[in-house]
Amino acid sequence: MNKQKIILPIIIISQFCCTSLWFASNGVMTDLVNSFNLENFALGYLTSAVQFGFIIGTFVFALFTIADRFSPSKIFFFCAVLGAFFNLRLIFENQTFFTLIGMRFLTGFFLAGIYPVGMKIATDYYQKGLGKSLGYLVGALVLGTALPHLLKDMMSGYSWKNILIAISILASFGGLIMLIFVPNGPYRMKNTKLDITLCFSIFKNLNFRKAAFGYFGHMWELYTFWAFVPILLKTYNNIHTESQFNIPLLSFFIIAIGSLSCVIGGYLAEKYGTKKIAFLALLLSCFCCLISPLVFYVNNKMVFITFLLLWGIFVIADSPLFSTLVAQNAPSKSKGTALTIVNCIGYAITIISIQIISNLTNSTDSNLVYLVLAVGPILGLMAMRSKKIA
Repeated sequence: MNKQKIILPIIIISQFCCTSLWFASNGVMTDLVNSFNLENFALGYLTSAVQFGFIIGTFVFALFTIADRFSPSKIFFFCAVLGAFFNLRLIFENQTFFTLIGMRFLTGFFLAGIYPVGMKIATDYYQKGLGKSLGYLVGALVLGTALPHLLKDMMSGYSWKNILIAISILASFGGLIMLIFVPNGPYRMKNTKLDITLCFSIFKNLNFRKAAFGYFGHMWELYTFWAFVPILLKTYNNIHTESQFNIPLLSFFIIAIGSLSCVIGGYLAEKYGTKKIAFLALLLSCFCCLISPLVFYVNNKMVFITFLLLWGIFVIADSPLFSTLVAQNAPSKSKGTALTIVNCIGYAITIISIQIISNLTNSTDSNLVYLVLAVGPILGLMAMRSKKIA
């Protein structure tokens, strides 16, 4: 078998296995709250702790141009093992809110060596059809993100600790196969020079900056939507008491369906253009934000579920396309740093969004709070209107 043919599937499998660490605590949130006597606000803070860890990690990786100076596969492996270790630490007894926050922060820190580095590895192997390749890769991220909700449903008869153990084993396996089967790519251009100003100076490129701003608008909405999918379902249950949802299973499908749109979006981008399809997906996602408060009052649970499934499709479809635009408009020797710093800023934005929505939902019963999610897509669409982006 031509080794080149197995590279993309290996990267996809590795990304899927390792990114399951991301929302691991969300999949067992009720159990964590009950086991360690947490307050109800823990969801927002534990989710944000991962994001904050990822932000600090990506900033460190970008500042020291790690993904461009060292073997990306080795970085991926070490970060996968360390992320799995700190995820596993959640099952230890006598945890407090602050120790749980610390473990999630460290898990997020090492995810910085998984998600953007996985995209860097893909750019080292694929120049033609990069959007399609990243579509598969981000699709794997989506499935990995949704996996804890599925495990929660499938392993309902088992201890929540077994779910976290399974996720850590899966992540370690993903890192190992990346190390064994994916050497440095043929298009990798090693940057041997340490330049701590690179992650700032790269934004002087107008095309790069516009693509990045579109991504930032998309990120304002994405992770907050994912984090609050179970809350959206629970809210509908409270309004329509006759409707009883299997929240873990539905949460899995609503998030996971986005993996299909990532792949389909990659193929559509090859035919119609990356910028055009990214713009359309962001526009449709923005529309979902704007009408979301109204859908809660539709007394038909199938309409509500269908709406959330469509939102799950549109909310992530543009992500690999924005990453493609970022990579295409970055210098060849700095693609890893470019992807990493854009991820850093994008995920910093998610913390603000998650905390705003979390605080608003705790202080009011109005579903109008979800209109705030539309702010990011609107600003992203304004950035994408520039004709400077290829």
